[in-house]
Amino acid sequence: MSSFRVPRRIVTGHDDAGVSVVVSDGPVPVSRELPEDGVAFHEVWVTTETPALIGAAAEDPTAGALTVPPPTRGTRIRINEFLPGHLDRAGRQSPVHRTESIDYGIVLEGEITLLLDDSEVTAHAGDIVIQRGTDHAWANRGDTIARVAFILVGGEYGEDVLDVLPEGVRASLMTHGPRDGAHARETSE
Repeated sequence: MSSFRVPRRIVTGHDDAGVSVVVSDGPVPVSRELPEDGVAFHEVWVTTETPALIGAAAEDPTAGALTVPPPTRGTRIRINEFLPGHLDRAGRQSPVHRTESIDYGIVLEGEITLLLDDSEVTAHAGDIVIQRGTDHAWANRGDTIARVAFILVGGEYGEDVLDVLPEGVRASLMTHGPRDGAHARETSE
């Protein structure tokens, strides 16, 4: 039995008469577990542009391949769960990665450690991390599950940042999914 808890998602919309209605209410339709890494990704919603198009149709934008970053001019919200006791030799639970985005990480339960090039900081339930396109990794060094809501907003590096980052940094950005299938179990409801 999995220790992960799939979140409930309630989506609203409009009927043919323009009345506000609940379009769906149930578990998020896409969850990806990486049991050997002790991590789960629960995809809540994604938009592909800003301003976000609010359509009448009930299509689910989370369907498809799981990628870490949001679309270039879009957003992504997910819940990540980090089980304790799944650290690599460097003390990390996720690989070091960088995305060209602003990521708001809201710690819902437990504690999670953010690892940067020169430092690390532990965030507790109620804390918010604002991750701004830096190389980083995550580690649950506690003894209970850490649940973090991530809201990712597509971004673009300013010239002042590009001047100090290694040449060709965009070629090293994470553009794919976590571990791209290694030890992954995809579920769709």
